[in-house]
Amino acid sequence: MSALWTADEIAQATGGTVHGEFQANGVAFDSREVGPGDLFVALSGESTDGHRFVDGAFASGAAGAITDRAVDHPHVLVGDTAEALRALARASRARTDARIIGVTGSAGKTGTKEMLFLGLDRGSRGRAHRSLKSYNNHVGVPLSLARMPRETAFGVFEMGMNHAGELSDLTRLVRPDVAIVTTIAPAHVEFFPDEAAIARAKSEIFEGLVEGGTAIVPRDNPHYELLRDAALEHTDRVISFGFHEEAEARAVEALDRHGGSLVTAQIGAAMLCYRIAQPGRHIVANSLAVLAAVDAVGGDLASAGLALAELPGLAGRGARHLIEHVGGPLLLIDESYNANPASMKAAIAGLAAAPHSRRVAVLGAMKELGEKSEGYHADIAPLLADAKVDEAIFVGPEFENLVEKLGSGLEGPARFAHCGTADEALALLRGKIEGGEAVLVKGSNSVGLSKLVSALVDGEV
Repeated sequence: MSALWTADEIAQATGGTVHGEFQANGVAFDSREVGPGDLFVALSGESTDGHRFVDGAFASGAAGAITDRAVDHPHVLVGDTAEALRALARASRARTDARIIGVTGSAGKTGTKEMLFLGLDRGSRGRAHRSLKSYNNHVGVPLSLARMPRETAFGVFEMGMNHAGELSDLTRLVRPDVAIVTTIAPAHVEFFPDEAAIARAKSEIFEGLVEGGTAIVPRDNPHYELLRDAALEHTDRVISFGFHEEAEARAVEALDRHGGSLVTAQIGAAMLCYRIAQPGRHIVANSLAVLAAVDAVGGDLASAGLALAELPGLAGRGARHLIEHVGGPLLLIDESYNANPASMKAAIAGLAAAPHSRRVAVLGAMKELGEKSEGYHADIAPLLADAKVDEAIFVGPEFENLVEKLGSGLEGPARFAHCGTADEALALLRGKIEGGEAVLVKGSNSVGLSKLVSALVDGEV
């Protein structure tokens, strides 16, 4: 395999000047993530300057750097390192023959991206590439593009936003052959007047479609027509997915089986039966978008279907742990990385489906909901009641109104508690675990509930 970037290629892409020849096989902007042979991009931000960490990056094995000032190491000198990273991303996209898929949506972006990668990587025998973690913003997307090997056959890129106009910029960088919107739901509503505005912002992903590209949109979503019409402004190839009888990628049947789902689906002209390792109606729906995209880029549908059966749960995004306990094994559902009303509903439904005699929910606040936050948090009560949750711990001031209503007799969990921090929630949880439970941990990442997950996994609760 050839080098990812040579110093001369970096200079040509960025308009920079080479100071010391080198070849790089990876790209990083966080010096803590630099490995042997990597290119270190010294980004400058409001709170820090990457140039402070150049020596540390080279101590960790960096082959070269992109900097805006002279350093005592092999580097390409540029005027603006952030713009240089974007230029490197554009050069990576221009030189590849890979079929590119972009993914956005209010929920399910990362899981869908991972499903796509697994399916395409299996079918292409290791020639798929995707953005790691949740690198989906103005830094993460160009970084992920710059990391794409020139031999890549399929590239999958997650794109996120919390303001109008942000996706427009990212999708023009990615220039996807296929653009997916997973769903539209109340997320980041603090920055939007209503859901329709969120849908319009998400539809910006279609602006970057290459000529003859494909848009994939959720047929079951109330904003389907808005998304379809927005897509038609940029392509005449629009595929819908979901359970709706008119969806082009449609679930004919979906059955709960062994902690996952057994699905029979119509994908265009093909009928496919496959198993998904992870449970949930929303995951079934997203798998249809995945298979529609695989079909659109000429991937192997059968291989993609097989890969879905091996889908691992993502840390903080649905990972499931079976943990030994003196009172009996307990199931931990880790949804600690993110939360909005749609994903909260899906997570609680997943808890309801768990075959356990006792169900416990530790729920952290959903952030960026603006003036509608109180109502969205109050709406959780009937979901918990329907799921027959025995005990709930609510974390964050956003739950104050809900807790007050529960105390006044609102239908909900039989027992509940409210606290301000993840540490307080952990202390409460220590006295409530008996063994044999199904425990859901769900909240926005900033609440910090991942420490509860770690404590449970390590047997400290």
